[in-house]
Amino acid sequence: MINTYDILETIRMIEDECLDIRTITMGISLLECGDSDINTSCNKIYDKICSKAEKLVETGVNIEKEYGIPIINKRVSVTPISILAGISGGDPVKYALALEKAAQTIGVNFIGGYSALVQKGFAKGDLELINSIPQALAQTEHICSSVNIGSTKAGINMDAVRIMGQKIKEASELTKDNDCIAAGKLVVFCNAPEDNPFMAGAFHGVSEPDCVINVGVSGPGVVRSAVSKYPDYSINEIAELIKKTAFKVTRMGQLVGNLASSRLGVPFGIVDLSLAPTPAVGDSVAHILEEIGLEQCGGAGTTACLALLNDAVKKGGVMASSSVGGLSGAFIPVSEDAGMIDAARSGSLTIEKLEAMTAVCSVGLDMIVVPGDTTAEVISGIIADEAAIGMVNSKTTAVRIIPAIGKNVGDELEFGGLLGSGPVMPVNTKSPQKFINRGGRIPAPLHSLKN
Repeated sequence: MINTYDILETIRMIEDECLDIRTITMGISLLECGDSDINTSCNKIYDKICSKAEKLVETGVNIEKEYGIPIINKRVSVTPISILAGISGGDPVKYALALEKAAQTIGVNFIGGYSALVQKGFAKGDLELINSIPQALAQTEHICSSVNIGSTKAGINMDAVRIMGQKIKEASELTKDNDCIAAGKLVVFCNAPEDNPFMAGAFHGVSEPDCVINVGVSGPGVVRSAVSKYPDYSINEIAELIKKTAFKVTRMGQLVGNLASSRLGVPFGIVDLSLAPTPAVGDSVAHILEEIGLEQCGGAGTTACLALLNDAVKKGGVMASSSVGGLSGAFIPVSEDAGMIDAARSGSLTIEKLEAMTAVCSVGLDMIVVPGDTTAEVISGIIADEAAIGMVNSKTTAVRIIPAIGKNVGDELEFGGLLGSGPVMPVNTKSPQKFINRGGRIPAPLHSLKN
């Protein structure tokens, strides 16, 4: 039974500690929308999204009002569009424009799924879609894109790594007058999950149901506040405290997911219990690490603190829901986390330290702003390094990096909203060009052979 104390504690978390439901995301399969004529396929996509998600935003708003739980984003994820592009041929940007039209009609914040899964090679439609990504993102406001270039089972597609370095640079160039925002809507994955509700990496996997509701919860401010009340706790006591706090946060996500599922008549998928920070003061993963005992995020001990946090969040969340999925853990997006921004500005947090942290957190190098003259080969090298961490450790890793065209170290990009602002961070400019241009595939590690 939920007692009065639990109710009051949840209200306090919402009002004072930035607790929210980061997103309810409806996953929609578009496999039935494939057609040899691209215009017909686009019309089918628009009709299905508008039919399935017609009441998504309204339902989210009503749950917010009734229960007082902030739901920050209402989103849609769809089947990787490269699959449909392989059926129809033609210019894939038409698909992006159809998705954009649907997003505007139903009023969602984002639609994810302008995506390709090429970890083992390119199927028909994959290269066409990847080459169209910069234009697609530059011409739309609500569309997000992702490309999975590696996995523990398949290895790393180095041809895709090379191309994605180029496409990220092109995306920034095309939107240089808008803070290079197109690159901020593009993520490159290794071991991408098929049920991820978080943008920019969300897509609806081919093994998912026809339509499903996934929920992403957030609560860095709640965890930081809990830790701050016990300055004399030992490390194992801190871990227990974080587990209990994550349990409470995840229960709220389970409640919202069940409500949305019931009201929309759509199966409930998963709760992603990731600690997703925002630029708001008090809602920072970096500040949790500092509350545990670091002088500033990025200093010695940061990776160990993050490992402790990530593990405790997962353990607490798993006990609160039988449907935990997605990414789940602690995000470290620099531009979206006030503490990370401060640490990057001061020089305490470097890209090299962030890379080490990604070995123990949920995702990878997220919302990293680098100098505009960073070469495509260096970007590809960063992608390859991050993918290697994911491949060898059987975990999801990703790169969302933004070359700030015309800007140098010390300058900043201002994205606004949840994307925040990003200081331009220095990059090791020693070229990996020969390595990247060799092409081919890094073989899967030995421990991938499990059958």
